[in-house]
Amino acid sequence: MFNTQVNDVYLNRKDYLGKTLKLEGIFIKEQYNGNSYCYVIRYGPGCCGFDANIGFEVRWANEKTNPYPAYNSWVEATGVLKTYEEDGYSDYLYLDLVSLNVLSKRGSETVLQ
Repeated sequence: MFNTQVNDVYLNRKDYLGKTLKLEGIFIKEQYNGNSYCYVIRYGPGCCGFDANIGFEVRWANEKTNPYPAYNSWVEATGVLKTYEEDGYSDYLYLDLVSLNVLSKRGSETVLQ
């Protein structure tokens, strides 16, 4: 029910803002317009098979004291759901991390629900 639960957070964000959420998934870091963005995701159904990324952007308050794990690590992320504004657009959701732990056993990377 990973996909269903994540979609519920996005659709009903006011019910979840300020609350602590926990999820497991694949840690990825991407560059866009000179900025770095980190996510914890799983792969889900999209328009062309399993090409959708389902999950949340994640951030540490201070990345220097809390380094991010290696790309493609399986992690458990716990954080408070918040929003931010960038380039005049607001309401981007992210988890303000409390913990980000690399797990040795991977879960289901591809989800249907």
